[in-house]
Amino acid sequence: MGRTTRKRRTPTAVRAMAAAAALALGGGGLVWANVHASAHESGSRDGRTRAAGAQIATLDCPDVGQQLGRLPSGARPGVDRELANLDRQVTEAYARLASTRRAQAADPGFVRNSVLGPLKSQRTAALHRIGVTIRRAGGSEPRGLGRFAECRGVPADRPAPGDSGSQDQDGDENQSGRDQGGNGNGAAGPVAGDFADITAVEPNVQRPQQGEDASTGTFTTECGVNENGLFNSDNLIVAPGVDNGAHHTHDYVGNQDNDAFSSDEDLANAATSCRNQGDRSTYYWPVLRLQDGSREFDADEPGGGAEGNVGTILKAEGAEITFVGNPRSKVVAMPKFLRIITGDAKAFTNGDANANAGWSCTGFEDRVLKDRYPLCPDGSKVVRIFDFQSCWDGRNTDSANHRDHVAFADPATGACPEGFRAVPQLTMKLVYDVPRPTVEDGRVRNPFAVDGFPEQLHKPVTDHDDFINVMDEDLMNRVVDCVNSGEDCR
Repeated sequence: MGRTTRKRRTPTAVRAMAAAAALALGGGGLVWANVHASAHESGSRDGRTRAAGAQIATLDCPDVGQQLGRLPSGARPGVDRELANLDRQVTEAYARLASTRRAQAADPGFVRNSVLGPLKSQRTAALHRIGVTIRRAGGSEPRGLGRFAECRGVPADRPAPGDSGSQDQDGDENQSGRDQGGNGNGAAGPVAGDFADITAVEPNVQRPQQGEDASTGTFTTECGVNENGLFNSDNLIVAPGVDNGAHHTHDYVGNQDNDAFSSDEDLANAATSCRNQGDRSTYYWPVLRLQDGSREFDADEPGGGAEGNVGTILKAEGAEITFVGNPRSKVVAMPKFLRIITGDAKAFTNGDANANAGWSCTGFEDRVLKDRYPLCPDGSKVVRIFDFQSCWDGRNTDSANHRDHVAFADPATGACPEGFRAVPQLTMKLVYDVPRPTVEDGRVRNPFAVDGFPEQLHKPVTDHDDFINVMDEDLMNRVVDCVNSGEDCR
């Protein structure tokens, strides 16, 4: 399978993270597994090592982008660059955290003085530049922007968002926070407590009752499963113009000219993998990997192994991309170049308010997990489920935090918020034929995991999906007609 990527110059700090990952893969988990070994091995020779190792597993920094409201259009490029810079700073600080476990064991103040302190200084400068950029564009700097400079270390015993001390499928106490230094598979996560037996989950999927004016049709677009091998670690929506803005590798279907530097004109004129050539939309999501010790094409690259995303990239067996209606009303057309993100790539540290992606298994799709990967029975396959926001503010194709211009309908009634209009709702299901990981004695072997920011520890709650509408007008009108008339179209 071809691999379509761009070669980039790898920064020194990212090369350091690649070295840490290489040690984990080739040296018995000497770096990534150090927190676990120090925190849990009763035979540790140094009590300080045990305490320090258990103390800090990852970094929790305020997500500045989610705090921004409306911005002057002239400020957006500069602000986007600084937001990407903030992400880079956290990635580099996490690399330092992961590669200095011995120094942390010897000096209780090391993390504070050598990781968190310098990071706060860097973030303070970046936040100042964001304020200057907004003011120069004629806007008002958000109040108290500087309070987002400080990050904190996340203790190794912190539970995942929404976790209440549940048990894993073997009945052991949940390890989701305790084992964050390494999972024994060459990566910082996932760990045993990040998996749950889908057969033990009660059905939990509920849908609002259809009203008299409901739009009940569907439109399915067939765009393949990335047979063209288009991958990169950019994010055109969140970090336009920034190499490696995602810090993890994406799968792409649909539009074939999607990278950080693509303009709307580029997207409109690009080739598409979709069967209907009127759909040049871009659909992209973080790759799913099997942590089997294999070296992928991006093993030494930013977004790949250089940032802790290791193992074989799994190709989806199927990608079902379907637009559905609204249970309360008819829908209107999406504007061209509308951008929507569902899920939150930083949900482990941000909390689960925007954690909208789900995990399930074929044959069990009436039960969906958000903060656990599913362990599927024989004959069943892993399913990733994405429901996108289906209410549009009627004016904007994007917003400063990439969320305010769209919203979810009320889960109980299906109604859109006041001032928003119902548009066709994009839903996606990705199906993977992946071996079931072995979970025993509080450990997981050969797990699958979603790519992510390194400090997010490959938590399932961080899964997400991205979409830019580049359907031509005729096709979008057909989608609306099919959905509103109750037809099932392709």
